[in-house]
Amino acid sequence: MTRILIADDHTIMREGLKRILDGIEDIQVVAEAVDGFDTLEKVRTSEFDVLLMDLSMPGRSGVDLIRQIKDEFPKLPILILTMHEEEQYAVRAIRAGARGYLTKESAGTQLVTALRKVASGRPYISIEVAEQLAMSAMPADDSQPHTSLSDREFEVFTHLVKGKSITEIGELLHLSVKTVSTHKTRIMQKMNMSNLSDLVQYAVAHHLLQPQA
Repeated sequence: MTRILIADDHTIMREGLKRILDGIEDIQVVAEAVDGFDTLEKVRTSEFDVLLMDLSMPGRSGVDLIRQIKDEFPKLPILILTMHEEEQYAVRAIRAGARGYLTKESAGTQLVTALRKVASGRPYISIEVAEQLAMSAMPADDSQPHTSLSDREFEVFTHLVKGKSITEIGELLHLSVKTVSTHKTRIMQKMNMSNLSDLVQYAVAHHLLQPQA
């Protein structure tokens, strides 16, 4: 039996995932978490075979949360389930330690297969993500500006283009206003942009401005 922890801040999504898995003989949802801190607490106090986790939740989330969990529980497979379709999100999640990456649109048809694969120790990623991972290991002549951002800068970038203020981002990521401002400055420099409007237009053009999961 594969024991699953579902971590997602939306009740409807958790219920939907449980319905998909209901009746699957070798998979059992044994716990749920509603945010990053709740996820950490559940992982620290119980045993699971796979963590099925949303990439965007209140509190600690995303790459930061993946790294934290993998540092403490390196053998726990993490399958990311997210609204983000852009491969850049997947590449960063896989690099941080996630074993699989699945969009919520694909969950209805691919979730059971993905869970079984990551539980058995194998990765579950799309061909497009695999290509991005391979390309990221090679010298790039004309890589897109957002790929040059560090994981933390990319996380700040995604919040900026969603309209979050410096103060709000600091609260979400548990960073000082000064640190967030520094990240914003570096983002502008690396992407060769002068204002937030340019960042938003770039995010829209490259499908990086996704709805909240």
